Amino acid sequence: MTTIQLYDTTLRDGMQGEGMSLSVAEKLRVAHRLDELGIDLIEAGFLGSNPKETELFELLAGERFGHAEVAAFGMTRRRELSAEADPSLRVLADCFAPVCTLVGKTWALHLDKVVKVDRDENLRMIADSVGFLVAQGKRVVYDAEHFFDGFADDREYAIRCLRAATGAGAETVTCCDTNGGTLPDQIAVAMAVVASALADSAVAVGIHCHDDAACGVANTLAAVQAGARHVQGTMNGYGERCGNANLVSIIPNLQLKLGYECLTEAQLASLTPSAHFLDELLNFTPNPDQPYVGRNAFAHKGGMHVAGVNADPATFEHIDPTVVGNRRELLISELSGKGTVHARARDAGIALDGETAGRVIEEVKHLEHRGYHFEAADGSFELLLRKQTGDYEPLFRLESWRAIVEKRADGRVETEATIKIWVDGERYVRTAEGNGPVNAFDRALRDAIGEIHPHLRDIELVNFKVRILDEAKGTGAVTRVLLDASDGEDVWGSIGVSENVIEASWEALVDSLEYGMQPGRRRPGQEAVRSVPGS
Repeated sequence: MTTIQLYDTTLRDGMQGEGMSLSVAEKLRVAHRLDELGIDLIEAGFLGSNPKETELFELLAGERFGHAEVAAFGMTRRRELSAEADPSLRVLADCFAPVCTLVGKTWALHLDKVVKVDRDENLRMIADSVGFLVAQGKRVVYDAEHFFDGFADDREYAIRCLRAATGAGAETVTCCDTNGGTLPDQIAVAMAVVASALADSAVAVGIHCHDDAACGVANTLAAVQAGARHVQGTMNGYGERCGNANLVSIIPNLQLKLGYECLTEAQLASLTPSAHFLDELLNFTPNPDQPYVGRNAFAHKGGMHVAGVNADPATFEHIDPTVVGNRRELLISELSGKGTVHARARDAGIALDGETAGRVIEEVKHLEHRGYHFEAADGSFELLLRKQTGDYEPLFRLESWRAIVEKRADGRVETEATIKIWVDGERYVRTAEGNGPVNAFDRALRDAIGEIHPHLRDIELVNFKVRILDEAKGTGAVTRVLLDASDGEDVWGSIGVSENVIEASWEALVDSLEYGMQPGRRRPGQEAVRSVPGS
């Protein structure tokens, strides 16, 4: 099998899509999830473009990944500067990332209207920039921006741009369909010419497509079949305008349909939860109709289809859904479902038999029907496992809670929460104020049981998201609350669902604290807790 190098640009190109926003802590979670999935190169961002990117790279320098390498993104030198004097290139040279990705111009239209340099100077800008970073010990991926438009305009010059990068030492040259308007047959022709032109070099050829003509995935597959061995894209196709080529569709198509080696079987089986994890983290509703990983991808409804699938799933399914971590909606996928539950239980150190695993699956299905979603709520899912096995000790027993929100004439809004709980046969009543109900409940809980459980001070609430699940019911709709917490080393998610947003928030808060107090998770010495402002 021919190996494909997978390059994910969700944290850079994907973030340019409308509504895309992740905190630095969330980006770290994404990077680790991509590493677990089996992505080879993670483009973490445009280094130096803003304080958030700078902070992210500072933190990434201290992270350890089992497989993936981090790539820093930048541009070729400015036209009036040498590569050595260009501050953006110096930032790349000084960063920890072993791989630097440089984007440069290919199309005469951009040289004339945007960069305002002649063709020879553009070639020098490419070669100087790549050569400088290679001399600094970096491996360089060169992204030829608007390559296919430039190829259609002047194929000889487009190839010269690639040769300028390869001659300066680039490890990979990537042909970019930046405007996303090229069709698969045009991609195939151009990539075949590129592969032939660069056959005398050791450089790898890559492909980077956008989806403006709804051909991002098809174009990527055509490029690979024409010789590309480096594939760029984003999870779930996130990106500017109509998005980038969707790695979630590209990967199984390459591996299952075309026979290229991308992921291990276990990694491929994590594709569905990984795709949903990203959606949940971004507070998006996962697309139910997304190929391979959508809830409806292997759903069957009535009549001939049901009869066919009951007789042989291959009659109406092009692959076994469990191969990509999905499941058939008609039939209960007990084997794959139990396998996933057993794997999560082993990771948590929980002994689990087959009967209990089956109960967990049924409970998850029941809860998902009510609106729960556990892909980004790993903490709540582990607690569910512990409750089903009997390996669960609550921090307290609830008697009641109450929240009062007061809007004053001077414009100030204050929240007061009162809790009544029992711990080891003793009743605790505590009242606390906060800038929101979650903040107030959090303070009251810590006041009540902080001395009994001192490790609670290590847990910080770092994110709070609310989603309405059935918009048609207006203010009476069911609400899902997703809360992220951290102990300074790990980050986990918890979830609550209710028609009452405060009840859903309470449930998520309690889960986040209880999960953080599970055996093996207690890490004293971190900063004191800070609740999310306004939550």
